[in-house]
Amino acid sequence: MQPDFEAPIATAKLPCADRIGFARLTTMAFNGTDLRPLRDELISKVAGGTADAGEGLDLSLIAQLLGDKPTGLAIQAEVLAFHQLFRSPCAAEQPKLRVLALAASIDMGGNTPIEFLLEDSAIELLTLYVVAGVPLPVPLPDHDIAIVIASDSEECRDALRIIDQAAAGWPRPMLNPPRLVANLDRDKLHNLLRGIKGLDIPATVSVTRAQLSDASRPNIKPDPKSDLLLAGVAPELRFPLIVRPRGSHAGVGLARIDGPAAIDRYLAERAEQEFFVSRFVDYANDDGLFRKYRIVVIDGRAYACHMAIADRWDIWYLNANMAFSASKRLEEESFMRDFETAFAVRHQDALAAMAERVRLDYFTIDCAENKRGDLLIFEADNTAVVHNMDSPDLFPYKPPQMRKIFEAFAAMLYRRSRPGREQAA
Repeated sequence: MQPDFEAPIATAKLPCADRIGFARLTTMAFNGTDLRPLRDELISKVAGGTADAGEGLDLSLIAQLLGDKPTGLAIQAEVLAFHQLFRSPCAAEQPKLRVLALAASIDMGGNTPIEFLLEDSAIELLTLYVVAGVPLPVPLPDHDIAIVIASDSEECRDALRIIDQAAAGWPRPMLNPPRLVANLDRDKLHNLLRGIKGLDIPATVSVTRAQLSDASRPNIKPDPKSDLLLAGVAPELRFPLIVRPRGSHAGVGLARIDGPAAIDRYLAERAEQEFFVSRFVDYANDDGLFRKYRIVVIDGRAYACHMAIADRWDIWYLNANMAFSASKRLEEESFMRDFETAFAVRHQDALAAMAERVRLDYFTIDCAENKRGDLLIFEADNTAVVHNMDSPDLFPYKPPQMRKIFEAFAAMLYRRSRPGREQAA
């Protein structure tokens, strides 16, 4: 049972478990390091009863990075049942600020990868996992500022609810409050942002498997693309449409459906029971290539994160093969270099209105430009990966841009941690 958090909650120095952490382990995997020897070492310690909670959480992440998500989540659940507070590596021996990240017990992509944002800073990061059935610690861990890093997914609902119940009595500033994070789900985001001038966000509707299956049934009208086939789902939908399992990311289960017959074929390959559907937007440029952007918004200001270019609409950075095209990298470099005088100027009103409605202190936007030149929104998220892992030899323009983002994030934490507090990152 949760305690009453109407009064301000006390803080104290609480025992926390050190870990290698998300950023270092993910970077090792990204660079091709074989994580199996470290996995086997940690398994031996677990078997021998000498592993601490931080090593157990590292083992959970390694299992997921090696593709064994069920085992990783099972290990994580066992660890979090008896310990919830962890400390990530800090670049400074004497940290200048202590940040408490409030996370949910979910797979490795379900919380903001905040370690990447703070990896080279003088900021100490503590992560408190908020677990259903486990009350928040009272007193809370000592910290200067808190930030909610749990996502808007169904698996995080309990964590967001628990944090929200304590928010009124939270003793320090809290960024990305849970009630605002909950607005990022795809169907809610459309309702939040619709009507903004210069912004195109297709209506996204949550449907059950049965509803989607019903839309594949033959219609009395001869036109197989009739919108009446989707009347039971949502009147604004038309073929072709985009479908994806609810809660999926990184293109998992994402498909374009051109007509009713394709729905049955799609469902035959998927086991999920809930889906998001939205209209398909052809955002290809005149050269036939699709361009997708990731924008980071920090304290209301937009920053360029990356640009992916491909000859396919279902694009994300890894399948765009940017590393194999000098011309694509040159265009991305130009996008980053000229962002503040070009892209950000073209869409300044739409971006400003979006930031005002979302109201989160930190979030990302995956977007493009439609054929009218409007800002086409695919997703807004607080858990997208923003990193500096790419090779500086292939992408020499990226490290300066990533440092700009990381410094802006750290500066926000310093600025918001205490009234009137200003300190360089």
